[in-house]
Amino acid sequence: MSTTAVDPDLARIDAELDALLSECDPKKVDNATFRGARFDRGLAWVHFPVGHGGLNMRPDLNRRVEERLRAAGAAPQDPATFFIALAGPTIVTHGSEEVKKRFLRPMFTGEEVWCQLFSEPGAGSDFAGLGTKAVRDGDEWIVNGQKVWNTLAHLADWGMLVTRTDPDAPKHKGMTYFALDMRSAGVEVRPLRQITGEAEFNEVYMTDARVPDAHRIGDVGEGWRAALTTLMNERTAIGGGGGGNSKRRGPIDDTIKVWNDKPADQRNAADKDTLMQLFCKSEVLRLTNMRGAQAAKAGNPGPEGSIAKLMLAEFNKKVTEFTLNLMGAEAMVDYDFTFRRPDSLSVDGSFGGVRHSFLRVRANSIEGGTSEIMRNILGEQVLGLPGEPRVDKDISWSKVPRS
Repeated sequence: MSTTAVDPDLARIDAELDALLSECDPKKVDNATFRGARFDRGLAWVHFPVGHGGLNMRPDLNRRVEERLRAAGAAPQDPATFFIALAGPTIVTHGSEEVKKRFLRPMFTGEEVWCQLFSEPGAGSDFAGLGTKAVRDGDEWIVNGQKVWNTLAHLADWGMLVTRTDPDAPKHKGMTYFALDMRSAGVEVRPLRQITGEAEFNEVYMTDARVPDAHRIGDVGEGWRAALTTLMNERTAIGGGGGGNSKRRGPIDDTIKVWNDKPADQRNAADKDTLMQLFCKSEVLRLTNMRGAQAAKAGNPGPEGSIAKLMLAEFNKKVTEFTLNLMGAEAMVDYDFTFRRPDSLSVDGSFGGVRHSFLRVRANSIEGGTSEIMRNILGEQVLGLPGEPRVDKDISWSKVPRS
């Protein structure tokens, strides 16, 4: 009995894919045109509502869509558009109909690139303590403040911006979420040079920048709820890439290549044992991600998404350290620290080689929430352990002492 015979949802997906490919050959049209046709067919995010790039179906069917379209010659998603995995679910969950219609399609086609404007110099792990101010002025909001660690903001057309709109409310209740035009007056993007030599990260300054109220995502004062949707999807997106794919298992592939390239007399049993342990952990991570995707229900990820994010961050550091140890003195030479502005995102840094990967994955335990925050989330929200004391939770944000 065929799979489609027992799964009517899969049969429908295949029918929609057949229709899409008969109308629009990905080998004969540009990528934006093909992705637009895919969006219109509801094959962008199949779990999204009809009319907004989806078919109201279960999210694990997205894998089927990707597999068939790759086989048909469709280009993979541009790494520079990573943030559609965060902005898309946030907008479809919290945005008005007008916001959904305005942003989802050009976001998916890649015609508009997004970035994330969350962290601030004084509000990182304590994200709800942010101070970037937005003041209502008729049909607009005037924004002043600074954001930091903004990945690929130098390429972005739009930013997911969370602001403080009511300083007298407790910190979690006085926040509002907007889509910020990164090209608008009063927005300045400055590079932050990293240990890799590149400036993938940025800091963004907003000085009397104006945002239409029509670009607000969610209700006024409900920015924390919308931001949680972004963060949950960010952790799942980062952690979900940790096990690689059918063509690449992740950083462990580089480790295996370095091992195989070593002369036989330079290999030893201890290193082989470590390699096998790392390989097993890599497979556990890959299979955990597959199981999570298959078990996914409609809606946004829950706190369980922090498991893969935490595993990825810790594993990537261990495997790249071991790879450089295998290389010996060779690992310390032949790396280009020339300043550059990357045009794509690789969470494990693999596109730049083993040395670059070793340096880039230091950020894995910070971006999307530190490993310490991930452990807190898992302890409190998954295991049900007592929460940490939060003495400022119910105090007006304006009355919380700051250094």
